[in-house]
Amino acid sequence: MQCTVYKSAKKPDHYLYIKTEENFSRVPKQLIALLGRLEQVMKLELDSERKLARANVADVIQNLYDNGYYLQLPPTD
Repeated sequence: MQCTVYKSAKKPDHYLYIKTEENFSRVPKQLIALLGRLEQVMKLELDSERKLARANVADVIQNLYDNGYYLQLPPTD
């Protein structure tokens, strides 16, 4: 699955993943407003073998299918 990752201008270390071929139509407008301007940072090919630094790839893929997006929050100490 292809996805595109965007970083939030308002919220440090918040990243929004969406399917590359989709737009932001499935992302709640309140979330877009909270994140502010979004800057594309990368495109990824996701599969079960892919390792992500701060997210479980299976969770990301499931959220993309179910919700149309995945929000990666900053790490908690």
